[in-house]
Amino acid sequence: MHDDRNLVEARLKRVLDERIRPAVYPHSVPLEVAVWDAPDEPVPVAEGLAAEPRPIAVGARWGAPWGTSWFRVTGTVPEEWAGRTVEAILDLGFDENMPGFQCEGLVYRPDGTPVKGLNPRNQWVRIGAPATGGEEVRLHVEAASNPVILDYHPFLPTQLGDKETAGDEPQYRLARMDLAVLDETVWQLVIDLEVLGELMAELPVESARRWDVLRAVERALDALDLQDVNGTAEAARARLTEVLATPAAPSAHRISAVGHAHIDSAWLWPLRETVRKVARTTSNMTALLEDEPDFVFAMSQAQQWAWVKEHRPEVWARVKKAVADGRFVPAGGMWVESDTNMPGSEAMARQFVHGKRFFLDEFGIENDEAWLPDTFGFAAGLPQIIKAAGSKWLLTQKISWSQTNTFPHHTFQWEGIDGTRIFTHFPPVDTYNCSMKGAEIAHAAKNFKDKGVARHSLAPTGWGDGGGGTTREMVAKAARLRDLEGSATVVWETPRAFFEKAEAEYPHPPVWVGELYLELHRATLTSQARTKQGNRRSEHLLREAELWAATAALRTGFAYPYEELDRIWKTVLLHQFHDILPGSSIAWVHREARRTYDRLAGELTAIIEDAQRALAGEGGEPLVFNAAPHARSGIPAGGAGTPGAGDATTVTPREDGGHVLDNGLLRVEIDGRGLVVSAYDLAAERETVAPGRAANLLQLHPDFPNMWDAWDVDAFYRNTVTDLTDADEVTAADDGAVRIVRAFGSSRVTQRLSLAPGERRLVVDTEVDWHETEKFLKLAFPLDVHAERYASETQFGHFHRPTHTNTSWEAAKFEACNHRFVHLEEPGWGVAVVNDSTYGHDVTRTVREDGDHGTTTTVRVSLLRAPRFPDPETDQGVHRFRHALVPGASIGDAVREGWRINVPERRTEGAGAVAPLVTVDQDAVVVTAVKLADDGSGDVVVRFHEAHGGRAAATLALGFEAASVSVTDLLERPLSDAAEPARDGDRVSVRLRPFELVTLRFTRA
Repeated sequence: MHDDRNLVEARLKRVLDERIRPAVYPHSVPLEVAVWDAPDEPVPVAEGLAAEPRPIAVGARWGAPWGTSWFRVTGTVPEEWAGRTVEAILDLGFDENMPGFQCEGLVYRPDGTPVKGLNPRNQWVRIGAPATGGEEVRLHVEAASNPVILDYHPFLPTQLGDKETAGDEPQYRLARMDLAVLDETVWQLVIDLEVLGELMAELPVESARRWDVLRAVERALDALDLQDVNGTAEAARARLTEVLATPAAPSAHRISAVGHAHIDSAWLWPLRETVRKVARTTSNMTALLEDEPDFVFAMSQAQQWAWVKEHRPEVWARVKKAVADGRFVPAGGMWVESDTNMPGSEAMARQFVHGKRFFLDEFGIENDEAWLPDTFGFAAGLPQIIKAAGSKWLLTQKISWSQTNTFPHHTFQWEGIDGTRIFTHFPPVDTYNCSMKGAEIAHAAKNFKDKGVARHSLAPTGWGDGGGGTTREMVAKAARLRDLEGSATVVWETPRAFFEKAEAEYPHPPVWVGELYLELHRATLTSQARTKQGNRRSEHLLREAELWAATAALRTGFAYPYEELDRIWKTVLLHQFHDILPGSSIAWVHREARRTYDRLAGELTAIIEDAQRALAGEGGEPLVFNAAPHARSGIPAGGAGTPGAGDATTVTPREDGGHVLDNGLLRVEIDGRGLVVSAYDLAAERETVAPGRAANLLQLHPDFPNMWDAWDVDAFYRNTVTDLTDADEVTAADDGAVRIVRAFGSSRVTQRLSLAPGERRLVVDTEVDWHETEKFLKLAFPLDVHAERYASETQFGHFHRPTHTNTSWEAAKFEACNHRFVHLEEPGWGVAVVNDSTYGHDVTRTVREDGDHGTTTTVRVSLLRAPRFPDPETDQGVHRFRHALVPGASIGDAVREGWRINVPERRTEGAGAVAPLVTVDQDAVVVTAVKLADDGSGDVVVRFHEAHGGRAAATLALGFEAASVSVTDLLERPLSDAAEPARDGDRVSVRLRPFELVTLRFTRA
């Protein structure tokens, strides 16, 4: 037989495009349209419905950037359409390639009842099936004219990302506002032919099945009268019945489809628009659930559920009913789909606490899975947190975006720093926006790396990012793919059903140990520095507020601010969403974030000061409150007292220019360029700075990645570097510090280098007035340390990365995340670099070519970037950073100094010392939270972990009377399989594995 595949396939494409799809709506009449433009921000539904609109015609332009227009559409169903299926086609000016990324609408009835959302792939509203002839139609559309930020030529700088700079030029042109008859037979024929055509393209040319499908399609096209598609569609469908009914092979890959709409809580739109995106999507999905009995939809992010409850109670009622039916599924058990690299230990824990508690309180549903399809890599401490929250599974897709290495598994056990393992799945469909196309289904089956031992995978199905969700077309395709020869099988299932099947069929999956590093989007560790500083500051202020409020509540009867802390925690958690904290959102988002963090800092500082005043009492004795988890200056952790004085620091001129700082522990030489050429550990008689090198070196790189400007830094940025060694000023300040001023480009840096009395720590305060674009600013510390690996703090511990690049996996980690410290050591001596607000860094090593032949290991801190998309003014202005170089540091010193630089002492006056609620006799055991239980019972909750990476035995001494103690999960629920800790009066003994996390709950006597 002659090979005529191309001829038939081309015929199918043209007939579908030019004849069959246009026949889906064979008859239409125009609707009358009027519009009212809200003057500023969105208005309540009642106000939009009541507003008096003006007439507008199809073809007219509408919608200023970020505006809201209320369209009223009216018409009458023609008498001759009685008994037919009638729909309104409402095209606001959509580009079908941009669902979620442009204008959208929510349709209401005149009484304010929401009907469904409108987006580029969902423009229809059912009027009647069957319709009543002569029926009056009246609908209202709340239309958002969100501008297109990520256009066909992506990553171009634009002022549209902030309402304050976007202007008022109309963004859209009204395209179609009609009543139309839906020919359901033709619509079904379209789905038949799309499924078979897409399947055919994925089958091997030599397979009999491909030719069976080809000939069936040809017969169907032969049966179709192109001049009477509607009259012959049924006959065409009949020619396809047999080929659509042929069952899949028993060995076919099995896909669990989960209806989904990954909605970014902010990204190329502000938070307030996400509230409306969620309302549109949930309206659509509840409507689709009513129409499609097999369909199941899952939505993560408790914050988004809470928005529906607060802002759209009428939609919430429909959502609650669908949840009760088991078909609208709360997923993930987190407050938002957060970044997981940068949130601190407690914040990562509270993502699960607040997320899971919301779903438990509202629906009685316990989430067993963490659901993070789009997060930019996963910290090595996360498995323990997932387990401690009572969950056991993880789903993500994003690691498939890695540029260099292909991850070797799709289903596996992920082992964290403490040995906890979590059953993990990466959908091989490689998208969280699956649309049930044949290419996607075939890719999932071919790509699945666990063939031979497993056959199940998951496909999150629906338009996401900007929302929209699953469409009726996707559901119809999935129905045909349920059992179809040549294809993987598809069935709608909940995430729980999938994970139970996957775990049962694969009892001994492979293990991946350590972080799940995304070899992409590395610059998200640095972009939008103020957002990152706001997060770090908020995390530590929250810890302080809980600690001092709890202490004051037990000691003085202080009113513990349950509601305020709950609200603030949820706000901070929201801003850890994976496009806010990483710095990849539009200018509007980060402008609002800065204001929010400033407001929260004020509120938390007020709580802290009120509690400390209550604790201090009346008196004039100077007091220092120490909220860090380690004693300092003679003041216990979690207590207050009068600090002792250390030896003075001397500042003397240096022979060759510059200054020498000496406090009896360190002698630091700063040359005339303001660079640290020596940091000598006097006790160890050991130099810190590598020979011939200088620390505190600012380095500037060009930074123009190939794409994803705010997200990416590409390795070639290192090819060009400018050392900023020219100094305008290097002077000794009155307070014993050395002040350095530099100017470069359009920017200016002012630094203060200081040694605190009695501390083995060189503090580097850096202020940058930053006015560069597409540049990357680093702060370098070349160290005389031979280390094949270094430690980087992560949640509830630290993680080791190699300093070498033996493999492509190691070379790909040229920019990585740390929390408060990085630490390098040779046996018996190490160095830490600690920070108060930065995350990105790199560590490299070279062997010196002089007679020394020693190893120089360079730690570089990432300070600032200046990408122009999506925020063209990213990070312009003044920034302040604090870092410290700690020579002679053990890992324990690194932990302690990291806390110290982030939790400053607070000074006040009072009657006398304040004893801690809890003290620990072992520095390796770090208390991360002291608080009252969230349920208002007055119980005291203490969370701690082993922080050095070894085993620890410790005693907790209580500063209050406790009736009982229990080990709990993160949600403060007793663990049935945990023994009560050994207790002797006010002392509790614990033994911890390396990095083990423990939460204790004490009932008060």
